Amino acid sequence: MNKEVILELKNLCKYFPLKEGFFSFKKSYFKALEKISLTLEKGETLGIVGESGCGKSTLGKSILRLNEINSGKILFKGQDITKLNFAQLRAIRPSMQMIFQDPYSSLNPRMTILKTLMEPLLVHKMGSKEECYKKVLSLIDKVGLDRSSLAKYPANFSGGQRQRIAIARALCLNPELIIADEPVSALDVSIQSQILNLFIDLREEFGFSCLFISHDLAVVEYISDKIAVIYLGQIVEYGSKENIFSKPKHPYTKALLSSIPTPVYRPDRKIKSSLTGELHKDSGFSGGCSFYTRCSKASKVCKENEPMLREVQAKVGCHQVSCHNSE
Repeated sequence: MNKEVILELKNLCKYFPLKEGFFSFKKSYFKALEKISLTLEKGETLGIVGESGCGKSTLGKSILRLNEINSGKILFKGQDITKLNFAQLRAIRPSMQMIFQDPYSSLNPRMTILKTLMEPLLVHKMGSKEECYKKVLSLIDKVGLDRSSLAKYPANFSGGQRQRIAIARALCLNPELIIADEPVSALDVSIQSQILNLFIDLREEFGFSCLFISHDLAVVEYISDKIAVIYLGQIVEYGSKENIFSKPKHPYTKALLSSIPTPVYRPDRKIKSSLTGELHKDSGFSGGCSFYTRCSKASKVCKENEPMLREVQAKVGCHQVSCHNSE
């Protein structure tokens, strides 16, 4: 039985203009995202992984229309939200929330925690002041903070506590989709596991779907159901967690997996691979594979023909890879 699809991306593209010099009239663009196509089902967590600068955060912001895309479609619960105006977009905002990477800058330092959590409820008219206040009390309990915290300001909290507040703020409006942009990367390792476990518990309780963005594959393996590996704005491998971690097909995915420290023997981590060479000077979008300058298995066809995502033999569920030499 197929689950309800909450989010679907169709050939999403996002380009940023580049300056060529004061006297240059030539327009050029940095292609941050190129032909991204994904689906996210209800209650599912999809991990987005890749190196810094590969387009992960741009993807999250583009889905919420914080960045305007150049082409493609964003379907939320079957509705194309790509061309919605401000008023129409505001009507669906409560159903789509984001948790930002930096808990130090994502909270207003001049607002108490009570006001921070009450504001979205009052703006979107989610009930009377008394009803909103009761919901805030419930949420502050669920994220593991004392109710006395509501009278304090963000400066009075540690990074982990601030991220708990950010999670509570995202849950205020009962969203069906949460985009978590590196929510634990700015925290100490000892705190990361606490936040991840809290996030998993809340996901099971509230039933929201999640797009979880991270450069840490160990974190993504722990929390995700499916994984999309992004390189220079393109998806190079996509599939279930079991497929990606036990039978990776793309050389970039193999290199990322090789970098994960394993304190105990893992028979499914026999692959040893490392990245060499330099990034493609044209970002890989002028023809050919974007990874060929760093790939030990690159051939002539890799330089001349751009590989497309295609289905490969899967251990569990789906498995797609964008590579001429994946077999």
